[in-house]
Amino acid sequence: MSYFRLRFIMYKAKVTIGLKKGVSDPEGANTLKALKLLGFDNVQEAKTIRTVDLLINGKSKDDVKKSVERMCQRLLINPVIHNYKIEIKEK
Repeated sequence: MSYFRLRFIMYKAKVTIGLKKGVSDPEGANTLKALKLLGFDNVQEAKTIRTVDLLINGKSKDDVKKSVERMCQRLLINPVIHNYKIEIKEK
């Protein structure tokens, strides 16, 4: 009887999450205000962007991306107010 051992590869997934256009960003607005108060008058805009880094074992890059997509939809983002981008790299 032979046993097949599945080979899993370690991947690094980076999810970048930002607010959709038109959604209020009070943290970004406060950062901009503070920078201007500190004399950084050349700054025109400050946006809040969140990044989630994940290390994931998977059979393929496509399987990992699908898994991360499900994570985004179920926990990491609110589809009403967030845009997001997923990057997958083999570790």
